[in-house]
Amino acid sequence: MKKNKSADALRPFSSVLFDGDERAAARAMLYPVGFKAEDFRKPLIGVASTWSDVTPCNMHIDQLALESEKGVNAGGGKAIVFNTITISDGISMGTEGMKYSLVSREVIADSIETVVGCAGMDGYVAIGGCDKNMPGALIAMARMNRPSVFVYGGTILPGCITGDSRKLDVVSVFEAIGAHANHKISDKEFEAVEHCAIPGPGSCGGMYTANTMASAIEALGMSLPNSSAQNAVSPAKKEDCRRAGAAVVQMLRLGLRPRDILTKKAFENAITVVIALGGSTNAVLHLLAIAHAAEVKLSLDDFTRIGKRVPVLADLKPSGKHLMSELIAIGGIRPLMKMLLAKKLLHGDALTVTGETLAETLASVKPYPAWQTIVRGFDEPIKKDSHLVVMRGNLAVDGAVAKISGKEGLRFSGKAIVFESEEKAMKAILNGTVKKGHVIVIRYEGPKGGPGMREMLSPTSAIMGKGLGKDVALITDGRFSGGSHGFVVGHITPEAYAGGTIALVKNGDLITIDAERRELTLALPAKVLAARRRAWRKPAPRYTRGVLAKYAAHVTSASLGAVTDADLKL
Repeated sequence: MKKNKSADALRPFSSVLFDGDERAAARAMLYPVGFKAEDFRKPLIGVASTWSDVTPCNMHIDQLALESEKGVNAGGGKAIVFNTITISDGISMGTEGMKYSLVSREVIADSIETVVGCAGMDGYVAIGGCDKNMPGALIAMARMNRPSVFVYGGTILPGCITGDSRKLDVVSVFEAIGAHANHKISDKEFEAVEHCAIPGPGSCGGMYTANTMASAIEALGMSLPNSSAQNAVSPAKKEDCRRAGAAVVQMLRLGLRPRDILTKKAFENAITVVIALGGSTNAVLHLLAIAHAAEVKLSLDDFTRIGKRVPVLADLKPSGKHLMSELIAIGGIRPLMKMLLAKKLLHGDALTVTGETLAETLASVKPYPAWQTIVRGFDEPIKKDSHLVVMRGNLAVDGAVAKISGKEGLRFSGKAIVFESEEKAMKAILNGTVKKGHVIVIRYEGPKGGPGMREMLSPTSAIMGKGLGKDVALITDGRFSGGSHGFVVGHITPEAYAGGTIALVKNGDLITIDAERRELTLALPAKVLAARRRAWRKPAPRYTRGVLAKYAAHVTSASLGAVTDADLKL
């Protein structure tokens, strides 16, 4: 081989590793994994796979990674597949294990950055199928700014019980727990739901966090058109993977990089689409974190500003009727995006990984069929403004995020019943301690205090299953699964561990949640609050070693995206 080490335009990183006689050892290491001499002159494109049998969301991604590998190689690059981790929220929910969930987002981002950086990859595809895979991959893309495309692993098909018309998913199981505890369903029905709700590969089937983030990433321009709206097991998803591999090579040819795409306009587009779909509160946390990695200024106030003019149009679970697979059947999210563009609610000039603008990619999209009832028109929205309500007040000085569909009302006032952990709250909900009129307070579950900011799907689902959905509210410094619904407020900042007002609440205190005024208040005089604050003592950290301790030491507030690399001092 020639000794010329100068990087050509398509190989800015791999040429440093492979070119010249002195790099012979590096080349020798890769012949055994399938490289040929000519491959060292091609762009080196990674395929970051999140395959694992840990969860059905990701159990098929090893096969999808092979499809992306084919696409890279056919497009003129040389692919190399590598893995990163995944965890399962659905399995760990309600246990100590759930504290590792949000932590995994950072581990995934760090691991992709580590492999791509060490291996001198010129670009990469990342394939994610569960909640934290997606923002983790996007954080890495934004940090590294190398040509890259995200592929969503796809949504699961609904489960069903013979002789029962219901379309089941994982939230059906969580809600069945509450219904069974309240003797509303039999042991036989309970077992049937457990066995039949999750029939195969793919991410949770409603507009929960996985489908929300897949949609947000497509709206950001970082996945190919329609990647967010394909069933996990489908020819369309395989084709999406192949096209993504070729698209990364094309991005190298175009000189197109993630930060050309991840602009403020792109984030505004993502927020708009998430609202129109009735998406998960986790989108707030994750979009803030991705924006931080891209060095784009994004704040809670942007969600409020955009939310005042964007309606909720899609009737999707958890608060609506339909599953993602049903939306896919009528065209996915593209016709909705075209509707939003026509109303000038999207920035059509924002770039995408195709090299085209968003408007150009939507030009040939056909409208939804006239008979469909899943996505409404602007003249009959499900909610005239955003369901993602950023609240402030003496209980959330730095902000909190509520998910208010309007079905549960716009104002709730009740007496606090306080729990120091999710497990204690769950027990009280199931045994009947929680009554109508209560505001359940679950604290010390924030990013630092948990640590890890656990999701509260178990208690919110138990509330629904017990038939208390309109009669109680729940507030927490933790967060919520995309499957949660009801009168719930999370991401309360400052969190309890940081001395936020939520740490000072006592049983019987009056709490008011006002979605119209966007306020979360504790009805106590300032003098009483000040006295309680003086008496408060920060508890000892729950973990002093290992990844949870490291996370707690570095993580920022939820209002900043709960990132771990902000203002690191070396």
